[in-house]
Amino acid sequence: MLPILLTPRTVAVTRYVTPLREGGSLPALVEADDGFLYVLKFRGAGQGVKVLVAELLVGELARALGLRVPELVFCELDEAFGRTEPDEEIQDLLRASTGRNLALHFLSGASTFDPLVTTVEPALAALIVWLDCLTLNVDRTARNTNMLLWHRELWLIDHGAALYVHHTGPNWVQTATRAFPQVKDHVLLPVTTAEALAAADAAGRARLTPAVLAGIIAAIPDEWLTEPDQTPTAQRAGYQQFLEARLTVSATFTQEADHARLALV
Repeated sequence: MLPILLTPRTVAVTRYVTPLREGGSLPALVEADDGFLYVLKFRGAGQGVKVLVAELLVGELARALGLRVPELVFCELDEAFGRTEPDEEIQDLLRASTGRNLALHFLSGASTFDPLVTTVEPALAALIVWLDCLTLNVDRTARNTNMLLWHRELWLIDHGAALYVHHTGPNWVQTATRAFPQVKDHVLLPVTTAEALAAADAAGRARLTPAVLAGIIAAIPDEWLTEPDQTPTAQRAGYQQFLEARLTVSATFTQEADHARLALV
């Protein structure tokens, strides 16, 4: 079966609006040539392009599961952009990020999700927990939920910390079946149920077919696949192998999540 191609749109930055200093990688609010505002994640930030790879892959996996994620676009940054920026730190970041970056559509007026204020249905909570177990996303805690409420709907953002094992060296793919004990800190775990987690596992495995995975992975730009001595094709194959292997142990990490849920009681 041919992959389902899901290539994001490409826009060009026309105006740097303001830095968003609450992010560790110093993302920024920018305007693009389509007239929309975006939250731009820079390729030249501290952890490099692998953060952009994780952001792209997990965001599109979430969308394939039916979860709400702001539109992801490739954002081109011209080398001349930012030469007049007075802040040296920002100027260095802009200079290091010439070329293709990643951006999320800015949800104007959105508020940060607060679990003490907003109730999430168990089925939705379980699907988000399941996605984060699949992708080893350590960054959806009460301290930093990485979820927004926009028009009374829950939206997922900021997945750069997921797939963290791809930072660990050339053999990272071999860690695919590892446990995910960090699920115990997931902000939505307390509102899931055993039945909802089992249903999320069944739905997730049904939706994330090899063809869907391949279509999402195919969208990673060659210039973001920078492992030495590995072609972009080989690196994409590594992501495919990793995610398919994670799916083969989904019952295990789903059970791990349920055990962690029970431990909270």
